[in-house]
Amino acid sequence: MDVTLRQTRAFLAVVRLGSLTRAAEYLRVSQPTLTVQVRQLEEALGLRLLDRLARGAEPTPAGRQLASSLERLVGEFDAVLADAKDMAVRRTGLVRIAVLPSAGATVVPAALERLRRRSPGIRVVVRDAVDHRVAAMVRAGEAELGIGAEGGGADPGLEARPLFEDRMVAVLPAGHALARRRHVPLAALAEVPLVLTDPESSVRALVDRAFAAQGLRALPAYEATYMSTAVGMVRAGLGVAVLPSSAVDLRAAPVLKTRPIGDPPVLRQVLLMRQAGRSLSPAAEALVEALAATAGCGGSARRGPGAAPTGWAVMSEGR
Repeated sequence: MDVTLRQTRAFLAVVRLGSLTRAAEYLRVSQPTLTVQVRQLEEALGLRLLDRLARGAEPTPAGRQLASSLERLVGEFDAVLADAKDMAVRRTGLVRIAVLPSAGATVVPAALERLRRRSPGIRVVVRDAVDHRVAAMVRAGEAELGIGAEGGGADPGLEARPLFEDRMVAVLPAGHALARRRHVPLAALAEVPLVLTDPESSVRALVDRAFAAQGLRALPAYEATYMSTAVGMVRAGLGVAVLPSSAVDLRAAPVLKTRPIGDPPVLRQVLLMRQAGRSLSPAAEALVEALAATAGCGGSARRGPGAAPTGWAVMSEGR
Protein backbone atom coordinates (compact mmCIF):
# COMPACT_ATOMS: atom_id res chain seq x y z
CA MET A 1 0.00 0.00 0.00
CA ASP A 2 1.33 3.46 -0.93
CA VAL A 3 1.74 6.22 1.64
CA THR A 4 -0.36 9.28 0.85
CA LEU A 5 0.05 12.89 1.85
CA ARG A 6 -3.40 12.81 3.46
CA GLN A 7 -2.37 9.92 5.71
CA THR A 8 0.84 11.73 6.62
CA ARG A 9 -1.00 14.95 7.51
CA ALA A 10 -3.47 12.99 9.64
CA PHE A 11 -0.66 11.35 11.62
CA LEU A 12 1.24 14.62 12.12
CA ALA A 13 -1.91 16.40 13.29
CA VAL A 14 -2.47 13.75 15.96
CA VAL A 15 1.14 14.03 17.13
CA ARG A 16 0.94 17.83 17.35
CA LEU A 17 -2.46 18.01 19.05
CA GLY A 18 -2.24 14.82 21.14
CA SER A 19 -5.81 13.85 20.33
CA LEU A 20 -7.63 12.08 17.51
CA THR A 21 -10.70 14.24 18.15
CA ARG A 22 -8.83 17.55 18.02
CA ALA A 23 -6.83 16.41 14.99
CA ALA A 24 -10.04 15.48 13.14
CA GLU A 25 -11.53 18.91 13.93
CA TYR A 26 -8.34 20.65 12.77
CA LEU A 27 -8.34 18.75 9.46
CA ARG A 28 -12.13 19.07 9.11
CA VAL A 29 -12.73 15.36 8.72
CA SER A 30 -14.69 12.93 10.86
CA GLN A 31 -12.82 11.08 13.60
CA PRO A 32 -13.50 7.66 12.02
CA THR A 33 -12.05 8.93 8.73
CA LEU A 34 -8.93 10.22 10.46
CA THR A 35 -8.56 6.95 12.40
CA VAL A 36 -8.69 4.98 9.15
CA GLN A 37 -6.06 7.24 7.58
CA VAL A 38 -3.64 6.75 10.48
CA ARG A 39 -4.25 3.00 10.50
CA GLN A 40 -3.57 2.81 6.73
CA LEU A 41 -0.27 4.65 7.27
CA GLU A 42 0.72 2.19 10.01
CA GLU A 43 -0.15 -0.76 7.76
CA ALA A 44 1.77 0.69 4.81
CA LEU A 45 4.88 1.17 6.95
CA GLY A 46 4.50 -1.95 9.07
CA LEU A 47 4.94 0.15 12.23
CA ARG A 48 2.78 1.10 15.14
CA LEU A 49 2.95 4.87 15.22
CA LEU A 50 0.43 5.86 17.93
CA ASP A 51 -0.59 4.58 21.30
CA ARG A 52 -4.28 5.22 21.90
CA LEU A 53 -4.66 6.25 25.53
CA ALA A 54 -7.64 7.21 27.65
CA ARG A 55 -6.48 10.83 27.70
CA GLY A 56 -5.69 10.97 23.99
CA ALA A 57 -2.98 9.62 21.73
CA GLU A 58 0.80 9.70 21.93
CA PRO A 59 3.41 8.71 19.35
CA THR A 60 5.34 5.52 19.92
CA PRO A 61 9.17 5.83 19.89
CA ALA A 62 9.10 4.88 16.19
CA GLY A 63 6.25 7.33 15.59
CA ARG A 64 8.11 10.17 17.34
CA GLN A 65 11.21 9.58 15.24
CA LEU A 66 9.21 9.39 12.04
CA ALA A 67 7.16 12.50 12.87
CA SER A 68 10.31 14.61 13.16
CA SER A 69 11.39 13.72 9.62
CA LEU A 70 7.90 13.95 8.15
CA GLU A 71 7.33 17.42 9.63
CA ARG A 72 10.38 18.70 7.77
CA LEU A 73 9.40 17.02 4.49
CA VAL A 74 5.79 18.18 4.61
CA GLY A 75 6.94 21.69 5.51
CA GLU A 76 9.24 21.78 2.48
CA PHE A 77 6.46 20.38 0.29
CA ASP A 78 4.05 23.07 1.50
CA ALA A 79 6.67 25.75 0.85
CA VAL A 80 7.14 24.50 -2.73
CA LEU A 81 3.37 24.60 -3.28
CA ALA A 82 3.17 28.11 -1.83
CA ASP A 83 5.94 29.26 -4.17
CA ALA A 84 4.15 27.69 -7.13
CA LYS A 85 0.91 29.45 -6.17
CA ASP A 86 2.79 32.75 -5.89
CA MET A 87 4.16 32.20 -9.40
CA ALA A 88 0.71 31.35 -10.70
CA VAL A 89 -0.73 34.63 -9.41
CA ARG A 90 2.36 36.53 -10.62
CA ARG A 91 3.72 37.46 -7.23
CA THR A 92 7.14 35.90 -7.85
CA GLY A 93 9.22 34.56 -10.74
CA LEU A 94 12.25 35.21 -12.93
CA VAL A 95 12.16 36.34 -16.56
CA ARG A 96 15.12 36.68 -18.91
CA ILE A 97 14.59 38.95 -21.91
CA ALA A 98 16.93 39.84 -24.79
CA VAL A 99 16.33 43.27 -26.32
CA LEU A 100 17.51 45.65 -28.98
CA PRO A 101 19.53 48.46 -27.36
CA SER A 102 17.04 51.12 -28.51
CA ALA A 103 14.13 49.26 -26.89
CA GLY A 104 16.25 48.43 -23.85
CA ALA A 105 16.78 52.11 -23.19
CA THR A 106 13.20 53.28 -23.78
CA VAL A 107 10.24 50.90 -23.75
CA VAL A 108 11.74 48.24 -21.47
CA PRO A 109 12.55 50.45 -18.43
CA ALA A 110 9.06 51.96 -18.51
CA ALA A 111 7.53 48.47 -18.75
CA LEU A 112 9.66 47.24 -15.84
CA GLU A 113 8.48 50.13 -13.70
CA ARG A 114 4.88 49.25 -14.55
CA LEU A 115 5.55 45.58 -13.75
CA ARG A 116 7.19 46.45 -10.42
CA ARG A 117 4.09 48.34 -9.30
CA ARG A 118 1.88 45.33 -10.02
CA SER A 119 4.21 42.43 -9.19
CA PRO A 120 7.20 43.61 -7.12
CA GLY A 121 8.38 40.03 -6.50
CA ILE A 122 9.08 39.32 -10.19
CA ARG A 123 12.76 39.61 -11.19
CA VAL A 124 13.76 40.48 -14.76
CA VAL A 125 17.20 39.97 -16.30
CA VAL A 126 17.70 42.18 -19.38
CA ARG A 127 20.37 41.42 -21.99
CA ASP A 128 20.73 43.92 -24.82
CA ALA A 129 22.07 42.69 -28.15
CA VAL A 130 21.91 43.22 -31.90
CA ASP A 131 18.88 41.78 -33.64
CA HIS A 132 20.29 38.43 -34.78
CA ARG A 133 21.68 37.78 -31.29
CA VAL A 134 18.27 38.54 -29.76
CA ALA A 135 16.67 35.88 -31.95
CA ALA A 136 19.48 33.41 -31.25
CA MET A 137 19.17 33.79 -27.48
CA VAL A 138 15.41 33.23 -27.58
CA ARG A 139 15.78 30.24 -29.91
CA ALA A 140 18.41 28.69 -27.62
CA GLY A 141 16.34 29.24 -24.48
CA GLU A 142 18.85 31.70 -23.02
CA ALA A 143 16.03 34.26 -22.91
CA GLU A 144 12.33 33.51 -22.51
CA LEU A 145 11.37 36.65 -24.44
CA GLY A 146 13.07 38.81 -27.04
CA ILE A 147 12.47 42.24 -28.53
CA GLY A 148 13.80 42.38 -32.07
CA ALA A 149 13.08 43.94 -35.43
CA GLU A 150 11.17 42.55 -38.38
CA GLY A 151 13.04 41.68 -41.52
CA GLY A 152 15.04 38.78 -40.15
CA GLY A 153 13.33 36.33 -42.48
CA ALA A 154 11.56 33.09 -41.75
CA ASP A 155 12.30 31.35 -38.47
CA PRO A 156 9.94 28.48 -37.63
CA GLY A 157 11.61 28.20 -34.22
CA LEU A 158 10.20 31.55 -33.12
CA GLU A 159 6.79 33.15 -32.72
CA ALA A 160 6.33 36.90 -32.72
CA ARG A 161 3.75 39.60 -32.17
CA PRO A 162 4.01 43.31 -33.04
CA LEU A 163 5.09 45.54 -30.15
CA PHE A 164 5.49 49.00 -31.69
CA GLU A 165 6.40 50.75 -34.90
CA ASP A 166 9.52 52.91 -35.04
CA ARG A 167 10.21 55.57 -37.66
CA MET A 168 13.70 56.25 -38.95
CA VAL A 169 14.87 59.85 -38.65
CA ALA A 170 17.76 61.87 -40.02
CA VAL A 171 19.94 63.17 -37.18
CA LEU A 172 21.46 66.47 -38.28
CA PRO A 173 24.28 68.64 -36.94
CA ALA A 174 23.32 72.10 -35.74
CA GLY A 175 22.72 74.45 -38.67
CA HIS A 176 22.59 71.72 -41.32
CA ALA A 177 20.74 72.74 -44.51
CA LEU A 178 18.45 69.67 -44.37
CA ALA A 179 17.06 70.89 -41.03
CA ARG A 180 14.95 73.40 -42.98
CA ARG A 181 12.87 70.54 -44.39
CA ARG A 182 9.92 68.96 -42.61
CA HIS A 183 10.85 65.57 -44.05
CA VAL A 184 14.13 64.42 -45.52
CA PRO A 185 13.89 62.19 -48.63
CA LEU A 186 16.35 59.37 -49.10
CA ALA A 187 17.57 60.97 -52.32
CA ALA A 188 18.75 63.98 -50.31
CA LEU A 189 20.52 61.74 -47.80
CA ALA A 190 22.35 60.00 -50.63
CA GLU A 191 24.06 63.33 -51.38
CA VAL A 192 25.54 63.97 -47.91
CA PRO A 193 28.10 62.19 -45.73
CA LEU A 194 26.27 59.52 -43.73
CA VAL A 195 26.92 58.05 -40.30
CA LEU A 196 25.32 54.60 -40.23
CA THR A 197 25.23 51.75 -37.77
CA ASP A 198 27.33 48.69 -38.50
CA PRO A 199 26.18 46.18 -41.15
CA GLU A 200 25.11 43.56 -38.57
CA SER A 201 22.52 45.85 -36.96
CA SER A 202 18.81 45.71 -37.78
CA VAL A 203 18.80 49.48 -38.35
CA ARG A 204 21.50 49.23 -41.00
CA ALA A 205 19.71 46.37 -42.77
CA LEU A 206 16.52 48.44 -42.88
CA VAL A 207 18.31 51.53 -44.18
CA ASP A 208 20.13 49.53 -46.89
CA ARG A 209 16.83 47.98 -48.06
CA ALA A 210 15.09 51.38 -48.14
CA PHE A 211 17.85 52.93 -50.25
CA ALA A 212 17.95 49.93 -52.59
CA ALA A 213 14.17 50.09 -53.11
CA GLN A 214 14.67 53.55 -54.63
CA GLY A 215 17.66 52.57 -56.70
CA LEU A 216 20.06 54.31 -54.32
CA ARG A 217 23.06 53.14 -52.33
CA ALA A 218 23.75 54.04 -48.72
CA LEU A 219 27.48 54.72 -48.68
CA PRO A 220 28.50 55.62 -45.13
CA ALA A 221 31.32 58.04 -44.45
CA TYR A 222 31.46 56.56 -40.94
CA GLU A 223 30.06 53.46 -39.24
CA ALA A 224 29.37 52.95 -35.55
CA THR A 225 28.31 49.96 -33.48
CA TYR A 226 26.57 51.99 -30.78
CA MET A 227 23.98 54.69 -31.42
CA SER A 228 25.61 56.93 -28.83
CA THR A 229 28.79 56.84 -30.94
CA ALA A 230 26.83 57.75 -34.06
CA VAL A 231 25.21 60.66 -32.22
CA GLY A 232 28.64 61.83 -31.07
CA MET A 233 29.90 61.79 -34.68
CA VAL A 234 26.95 63.92 -35.78
CA ARG A 235 27.58 66.34 -32.92
CA ALA A 236 31.16 66.67 -34.19
CA GLY A 237 29.81 67.60 -37.64
CA LEU A 238 31.08 64.47 -39.39
CA GLY A 239 27.82 63.63 -41.13
CA VAL A 240 24.10 62.86 -40.92
CA ALA A 241 23.01 59.76 -39.03
CA VAL A 242 19.96 57.60 -39.75
CA LEU A 243 18.61 56.22 -36.49
CA PRO A 244 15.30 55.04 -35.02
CA SER A 245 13.21 57.77 -33.41
CA SER A 246 13.09 55.69 -30.21
CA ALA A 247 16.86 56.00 -29.69
CA VAL A 248 17.32 57.45 -26.20
CA ASP A 249 20.66 58.97 -27.26
CA LEU A 250 18.77 61.55 -29.32
CA ARG A 251 17.13 62.94 -26.19
CA ALA A 252 20.54 63.45 -24.62
CA ALA A 253 21.64 65.65 -27.52
CA PRO A 254 19.12 68.53 -27.76
CA VAL A 255 21.54 70.62 -29.84
CA LEU A 256 21.01 68.18 -32.74
CA LYS A 257 18.01 68.29 -35.02
CA THR A 258 15.97 65.27 -36.12
CA ARG A 259 13.74 65.13 -39.16
CA PRO A 260 11.54 62.20 -40.24
CA ILE A 261 12.65 60.43 -43.38
CA GLY A 262 9.84 60.80 -45.88
CA ASP A 263 8.63 60.04 -49.39
CA PRO A 264 8.23 57.25 -48.38
CA PRO A 265 8.81 56.98 -44.62
CA VAL A 266 11.19 54.29 -43.42
CA LEU A 267 9.46 52.29 -40.70
CA ARG A 268 10.74 49.55 -38.44
CA GLN A 269 8.33 47.06 -36.92
CA VAL A 270 9.61 46.01 -33.51
CA LEU A 271 8.49 42.54 -32.45
CA LEU A 272 8.14 40.65 -29.21
CA MET A 273 9.45 37.09 -29.69
CA ARG A 274 9.32 33.74 -27.91
CA GLN A 275 10.10 30.13 -28.75
CA ALA A 276 7.47 28.61 -31.04
CA GLY A 277 5.03 26.24 -29.37
CA ARG A 278 6.28 26.98 -25.84
CA SER A 279 4.16 28.25 -22.99
CA LEU A 280 5.33 31.35 -21.16
CA SER A 281 5.81 31.38 -17.42
CA PRO A 282 3.26 33.45 -15.47
CA ALA A 283 6.03 36.00 -14.76
CA ALA A 284 6.79 36.30 -18.48
CA GLU A 285 3.09 36.71 -19.23
CA ALA A 286 2.98 39.59 -16.75
CA LEU A 287 5.98 41.20 -18.48
CA VAL A 288 4.33 40.79 -21.90
CA GLU A 289 1.27 42.65 -20.59
CA ALA A 290 3.44 45.43 -19.17
CA LEU A 291 5.36 45.77 -22.44
CA ALA A 292 2.18 45.87 -24.53
CA ALA A 293 0.62 48.49 -22.26
CA THR A 294 3.80 50.61 -22.26
CA ALA A 295 4.31 50.43 -26.03
CA GLY A 296 0.74 51.62 -26.49
CA CYS A 297 1.23 54.74 -24.35
CA GLY A 298 2.69 56.88 -27.13
CA GLY A 299 6.06 58.59 -27.18
CA SER A 300 8.63 58.34 -29.94
CA ALA A 301 7.85 54.68 -30.45
CA ARG A 302 4.32 54.26 -31.67
CA ARG A 303 1.87 51.57 -32.58
CA GLY A 304 1.57 51.04 -36.28
CA PRO A 305 -1.63 50.19 -38.17
CA GLY A 306 -2.79 46.80 -37.05
CA ALA A 307 0.14 46.55 -34.63
CA ALA A 308 -1.87 45.87 -31.48
CA PRO A 309 -0.53 42.60 -30.07
CA THR A 310 -3.49 40.32 -30.63
CA GLY A 311 -1.61 37.02 -30.72
CA TRP A 312 1.56 35.13 -31.54
CA ALA A 313 2.41 33.82 -35.00
CA VAL A 314 5.35 31.83 -36.34
CA MET A 315 7.88 34.22 -37.87
CA SER A 316 7.75 34.07 -41.65
CA GLU A 317 9.29 35.95 -44.56
CA GLY A 318 8.53 39.64 -44.29
CA ARG A 319 8.34 39.55 -40.51
